[in-house]
This record gives sequence, C-alpha cells and structure tokens, in this order.
Amino acid sequence: MGFLPAITAGQAAAAAAGVSAVTSVAAARQASATGKFNQRVAERNAAILEYEKEKIAKQTEFTIARFEKQFAQMQGNTKTAILKSGATLEGSGLNILRYNTEQAEIEKDTLDYNSKVAEYQKIEQANFARMQGTIARQEGRIAALGYYAQAGTSLLKGFG
Repeated sequence: MGFLPAITAGQAAAAAAGVSAVTSVAAARQASATGKFNQRVAERNAAILEYEKEKIAKQTEFTIARFEKQFAQMQGNTKTAILKSGATLEGSGLNILRYNTEQAEIEKDTLDYNSKVAEYQKIEQANFARMQGTIARQEGRIAALGYYAQAGTSLLKGFG
C-alpha cells in the first residue's frame, strides 16, 4: 500500500483559489440569468397591463354604445309621453328633451374621461414594470461583475 505525497500549503491555497474562482464564476452566471429572468417577467407584466388598457378602451366603447341606445329609447318614451299628454314639442316639452340630451352628453363625457384616466394609469403601470425590469437586469449585471471580480481576486491571491 502506497502513501500519498503530502501537499504543500501553497498547493492547497492554489487549489482553494481555483475552487473559489469556479464558484464565483458560476454565481456570476446565475446572477446574470436571474437578472434576465426578472426582466422578462417585468416585460410580461407590462404587456398584460397594456392589454388591460386596450380592454378598458373597448369596454368604454361598448358602454357608451349601450348608453346611447338606452338614451334613444328613453328620449322616444319621453317624446311619446309629452305628445300623449296633449302637449307639443315646444316650450316645456322641448326643454325636457334638450335637458335630457345635455345630461346624456355629460354622462358620455364622464364615461370617456374615466376611461382615459384608467387607460393612462395602465400605461404608467406598464412603464413602471418595464423600468423595474431594466433595474432587475442591471442588478443582475452588477452582481455578476462583482462575482467575476471576486473570482479574479481569488485567483490572484491563490497564484500570486
């Protein structure tokens, strides 16, 4: 049975430096991959928010169209009630129809305004998600650079 030769302290330090450098490089790659992944998640979140913005716009179009239909029916019923009462579409009867029309326009403008505000909020949320993604990517790069520097330092100490 043979004996293994003893290793010197210098050889042990060099081996430890090599292991440390390899570990640091692996950590750098993982940090970079994590940053890229987090950026992709943020981009996906931004795309979902932009889709929600489009859904808000479509829903508002539908709501306004439905409101206009209901308003037209209500105006027709009002006109019929005025004429049925024996009044004409002059004076008070006309004022009622005009007032209803004015109120309907205010309601549509309010629906449109609220929709635009909600859409703008979704756009801002999407922009913020993208910024978070960019930051996550940069944090991954910075962490990777730190690990690469650590690997270089380990090699210099171990072999220097």
